Amino acid sequence: MKTINVNVKEVLGTVTAEQIQALNPAAAEGLEKLHKGTGLGSDFLGWVNLPEETPDGLVAEIEASAKVLRESCDYVVAIGIGGSYLGAKAVIEALSDSFSMLRSDDARRCRVLFAGQNIGEDYLNELQDLLRDKKFGIIVISKSGTTTEPAIAFRLLKEQLESQLGKAEASKRIVAITDEHKGALRQLATEEGYKTFVIADNVGGRFSVLTPVGLLPIAVAGFDIRALLDGARRMQKATVAANDENPSLLYATTRNALYRAGKKIEILVNYNPKLHFFGEWWKQLYGESEGKDHKGIFPAAVDNSTDLHSMGQWIQEGERTIFETVLSVESAQHTTVIPSDEANLDGLNYLAGKRVDAVNKMAELGTRIAHVDGGVPNMRITIPALKEEYLGELIYFFEKACGISGYLLDVNPFNQPGVEAYKRNMFALLEKPGYEAETAAIKARL
Repeated sequence: MKTINVNVKEVLGTVTAEQIQALNPAAAEGLEKLHKGTGLGSDFLGWVNLPEETPDGLVAEIEASAKVLRESCDYVVAIGIGGSYLGAKAVIEALSDSFSMLRSDDARRCRVLFAGQNIGEDYLNELQDLLRDKKFGIIVISKSGTTTEPAIAFRLLKEQLESQLGKAEASKRIVAITDEHKGALRQLATEEGYKTFVIADNVGGRFSVLTPVGLLPIAVAGFDIRALLDGARRMQKATVAANDENPSLLYATTRNALYRAGKKIEILVNYNPKLHFFGEWWKQLYGESEGKDHKGIFPAAVDNSTDLHSMGQWIQEGERTIFETVLSVESAQHTTVIPSDEANLDGLNYLAGKRVDAVNKMAELGTRIAHVDGGVPNMRITIPALKEEYLGELIYFFEKACGISGYLLDVNPFNQPGVEAYKRNMFALLEKPGYEAETAAIKARL
């Protein structure tokens, strides 16, 4: 059976196999902490066994709710920020027709849109204008119901939906994914009779894509969440043992060996535009997990070959503090062959008869060789195809490696204390009740 594959041979000019292997005992200890819950952040390890522990009944319930929304709505707006939207967005974009939003005959019909991931007034106004007099529903995702960005979006869209349908009918098109017992959204959902799913207390947002947080929007978009979970289950089993066959352990030790050798920036590279938002999800996963105590590899991402014409120069000849992890998709979903042209003014007849993907693969290989020759070590992760099962593998692979890597850095991979700093300042500037002292202090600085 095909599976994702991790190849680290193109880092060996920068670090040795012995340097990577020297981290294996500490990585094995980190892996044990994840399995036994004995490390920092052990209250947030619900994701570790999640694929195998997700009951079939829950999957069926998610599929049923998705069916209701798909059959009653032309658009469903998933409202959330950070891990409450990035995972679903990453999977949907990876699996979707690139131009599905422009196809009136798309069999999936129901479009998943996103809100609450920013405070853009124009964005929200234009979204509301699009939805005016349209059949739409809402999936609102928030543990508390009071996070500023999604709370603003939900207030606006809830009011719009109720004004278009009436309160009773609108409540049938709103699904809340929130805390089991407490919080403003849980209270509202109970009062209004919304269908609800639970965000478990022991699963942080950036690890929540394989929970209803990600699974419901993905199912609404028309994709197979059972296959996604099957892939994650396979990777869960493949990452249990602390041995050379564990891809998450290999990735974690290699990137930490590079970090200790002065490579402070990791660039996640893809050669398929459908993976752009997978890079965004990965950036949050690693940035929020590792960037603590003045430590951590800085996560960046590029879309090649597009970004070879913008960031390529810096990567090739800039400061040598970087390494690359390349996501390589083995098989394209479609076949497009480059035709011959009698005039050949563009000089491309040497490519006539070749598939576009074959040209893309040579662009990838040529770039990897050039970057390695230029002092940029490369890891390569091969994905058989952009299908649900392989994306499930990839998600769990990165999650498991992230936990191991955080413990190798000796930080808590599962908290995010720095995220609160901007919120305190924003609340003070907006004169939120309860922040009077902070308001006075920050105004004195301005």
